[in-house]
Amino acid sequence: MNISPLRVLAAGSLLVLSSLLPAQAAERIAWRDHMRNARYGEIVVVTGGPFQFVGHVYNTIGLNDCPEAAWKALDPKQLAKEWKARTVILNGPRYFMMDRISLANPGGVASFDGLQARHLADVEISLASVLRGKAKPYTDNVVKRTTVYVYSKGKMVYELLAPDGRVYVLQTYALIVDPHLTEADLASLGSRLHLPQGWKYQARKLDKDLELRTTGTAYVLQDDLENSYQRETSAQ
Repeated sequence: MNISPLRVLAAGSLLVLSSLLPAQAAERIAWRDHMRNARYGEIVVVTGGPFQFVGHVYNTIGLNDCPEAAWKALDPKQLAKEWKARTVILNGPRYFMMDRISLANPGGVASFDGLQARHLADVEISLASVLRGKAKPYTDNVVKRTTVYVYSKGKMVYELLAPDGRVYVLQTYALIVDPHLTEADLASLGSRLHLPQGWKYQARKLDKDLELRTTGTAYVLQDDLENSYQRETSAQ
């Protein structure tokens, strides 16, 4: 079963879905600093079906830096058997590009063949999303979560500009398509992308802090290298 759209949803769903939490739990917010260029991986355990699926997203951030050997040793089919899941998706390695992030209601830690990851989200996925196959680049995906991403003054940000004025800020770059991609490559990344008509890619230095806030719904898309961007709140 091809459910690669999960990569889009998982990449944008660092926090537990507020819609699935009791009100009192959703109010517990923690902050994590020094996020820029932090390496991580996500293991998405998919359950449910045949018409509605849930991706249980486990993230290595704060536990390890998604070591290459341990990550490559993971066997999704074997993990699916162990977890009695429909399938398991490996989403990463990735690197965050914000400087601070708010974290709501982190879950418990699980071990995936010795690689520790924390349960941070439960993403609802429709059958239609499963059947579409690989997610279409430069297309909005709705993620139910409440987050604050802070990009600090004086730091670089990388943005996609849609013709209708929507602005998407790079939240993670991925080594899934290009395993050699680095932060240094991001300034000229636009020359490698197959942007839709009228879209632009830009790199700029911030003259003040940039905050991306979502309160229940985030709009996330990917470019054709599977790097993930979140739509600016002001543009939502």
